[in-house]
Amino acid sequence: MTTSPPRDGQNERDPSNRVYAPDFLTELFRNPLDPGYGDAAARRATGPMSRVREVLGRPVSLLVLALIGFLFAVAYRETMAEEPSRATARAGLVAEIKGREAETDRLTERAEQLREDVSRQRDATLSGSQASRLRRLEAGTGLARVRGDGVVVRLADAAADQDGVTNGDAGPSRVLYSDLQKVANALWAAGAEAVAVNGQRLTATSTIRSAGEAILVDYRPVTGPYEVQAIGPRSMRDRFDESRAAALMREVARKTGLSFGVKRVGDLTLPAAPQPRLRYAEPPATPGPSASAGAGARPSGSGAAGSPSPGSSGPGGSSSPSGGGR
Repeated sequence: MTTSPPRDGQNERDPSNRVYAPDFLTELFRNPLDPGYGDAAARRATGPMSRVREVLGRPVSLLVLALIGFLFAVAYRETMAEEPSRATARAGLVAEIKGREAETDRLTERAEQLREDVSRQRDATLSGSQASRLRRLEAGTGLARVRGDGVVVRLADAAADQDGVTNGDAGPSRVLYSDLQKVANALWAAGAEAVAVNGQRLTATSTIRSAGEAILVDYRPVTGPYEVQAIGPRSMRDRFDESRAAALMREVARKTGLSFGVKRVGDLTLPAAPQPRLRYAEPPATPGPSASAGAGARPSGSGAAGSPSPGSSGPGGSSSPSGGGR
């Protein structure tokens, strides 16, 4: 008895005859070369490129190279043609900025002279005790120049080649606006009677913020190295060294390379702050619907009556959306 060989359909249905293909990763490691490279090598091995393809390929390649070179030449010409206009515009902006800065300095000096004239005439009009009390109030609020012994805290960015990978969680290796806030607040807490940042006197309404990479003190930019000057009692230096802000800045300086130093100054002069812009409250013309809410009601987010303490130094005690806390 003879048995007929199995048909193809029976072989396919037999599990023992099934061939399992390798998975994708195994196939990738076994055959890392793309099959197209192998096909191209096989075609080159069978015979040289046809004469027609060789003749047609050279002009096309030359045309593509010529087109690319033409595009580069046109782009270079357009760039060089616009460079004088950009340089002229940049020079004009720089000259305008310098002119406005010079005008601002001149007006500031003129305002200082007028302020001194007003002070002399006022002192001549008032009695001695009244004038002395007014001068003390002006010195305390930052509206008069003061002189005395104090402390200077100097902060500077780290060197440009400082390795930022080793900074850890200490933050960037440059001085942030929040660093100046912390130092100014710590000096107020240590007993400072007057504080200035790079010559900008701080008052009860001063702010220290950032705009991009720039640090603004009362909306005027200051650049590094930064010096926070304070006039106060002799114990102010020791109390500041023991503050949390000083310890934090020493740790930041150790980790990031940022420069932080504190020194006593025997004779320090701080300028007066600009005249504040006074605002006066006025009653509404007609009582609004919120008038019946009661006398004890107060709008949400409003502060207590009166000016904030100089120790606040603007937003020093709260976070700011302009970024960059340690």
